[in-house]
Amino acid sequence: MSEELMVRQCAPTLAGIKTGSLFPCPCSSREELLCQVRSLNRRLSPKGLCLLPLRFTPGSALLYLYRPAELRVDLKDQLAEALLADAGYSGKSSEQCVAYLAKRFRSGGEFPHEVGLFLSYPPQDVRGFIENHAVNYKCAGLWKVYGDEALARRLFDKFRKCTDIYCALWRAGSGIDQLAVAV
Repeated sequence: MSEELMVRQCAPTLAGIKTGSLFPCPCSSREELLCQVRSLNRRLSPKGLCLLPLRFTPGSALLYLYRPAELRVDLKDQLAEALLADAGYSGKSSEQCVAYLAKRFRSGGEFPHEVGLFLSYPPQDVRGFIENHAVNYKCAGLWKVYGDEALARRLFDKFRKCTDIYCALWRAGSGIDQLAVAV
């Protein structure tokens, strides 16, 4: 797995301004990718980050880079807890929620739309997406917005600017160890 891919896909999470990022990664060898994930986790965990493969498919893996401490806070939101309970997560720790999310991805069943709660999407937007079946949204960017459009647009801009800056820093020679911020 290329660290450049992680920088392009996860800059706001690396910068500590977003709880998590989900991204596909080319994968010709499951064992090789797991070895790379372990190596990256040794480097990133001191900065408060964790990288997990959520699903493997032929030639690809779905990876989740996140900040466990931030996720614990995000999932304690009252609406987030209700949405998770509706999806079968009730009464579980954030670690158990991540494991259950991986199980939902691996099952091949219905897409787990509650995944937005693991990616810093506002819970009201996750609820709106689920209840409206992805239509009737106010605007769209990294996610479809059903709640506070002004807040979402500010976040979209913030995340885009962060990604632009991180990609420029990567091209200038900064490594993932320098780009990952301890929070």
